[in-house]
Amino acid sequence: MTGSEAPPSFRLAYVPGVTPAKWVRTWNERLPDVPLHLVSTPAADAVGVLRARSADAGLVRLPVDRTELSAIPLYTEQTVVVVPKDHIVAAVDEITVDDLADEIVLHPLDDVLDWDRLPGRPAVERPTTTADAIELVAAGVGVLVVPQSLARLHHRRDLTYRPLTDAPESSVVLSWPQDETSDLVEQFIGIVRGRTVNSTRGRPQAEAQPKGKGGARKAAGAGTATGKPSGRSGGGSGKSGNPGRSGGAGRSGTSGKSSRGGTGGGNKSAGRGKPRRRP
Repeated sequence: MTGSEAPPSFRLAYVPGVTPAKWVRTWNERLPDVPLHLVSTPAADAVGVLRARSADAGLVRLPVDRTELSAIPLYTEQTVVVVPKDHIVAAVDEITVDDLADEIVLHPLDDVLDWDRLPGRPAVERPTTTADAIELVAAGVGVLVVPQSLARLHHRRDLTYRPLTDAPESSVVLSWPQDETSDLVEQFIGIVRGRTVNSTRGRPQAEAQPKGKGGARKAAGAGTATGKPSGRSGGGSGKSGNPGRSGGAGRSGTSGKSSRGGTGGGNKSAGRGKPRRRP
């Protein structure tokens, strides 16, 4: 258990643009006695928060240091360019990096995209945050390239965005310290991976049950489940308990008729009436 509070709790860090709500709801349904505390963390600080054990796990953006942290990929986001609604880019469905060659592209200090070469023309100064850059876009100073979730997070009525097809993308992962894979971390891993509450992962396998309907009854012996005589007994005799069909000897009390009950391979000695005595 890595939660510091008593009773046990789970601390989940998350970075801007990531929405953990659906996983939190599932957690609250499955573990109502274990509070989940959300820790909002700037993207640049997320790895440090996990290293310092200020959270048990985090929904963070790559890259992370795999020598210290474990990570499970969750999804990769579409990259978009945010522009004023009356910008020429708003008239098309998608654009490429080359289409931004003449644009001032703002590059905030908290940018989460891993650029080999920045697109467009640089601004005189770099905005401190993505939120600051959004304000500058609204003022007509330039355009901004971000993961789609950040464009939605900072949505304004006077701005819109379009996919940027050949830009770097941002991947979100579930990460936690490698030496701290607690039971609660395992529970959250199961939730984000979509395991059901009855998943057997990490639990002992249940004893195998007899297959088919009435399997347990068959194991205990045929013909005793309902209190009625069994229709067909293991020995192949007709219908036991029916005075018209006894054992394997056809129909008792009627001579001259062949037996149709039988006992598997042949009870032919009782096939036609009663045997005659020799004089």
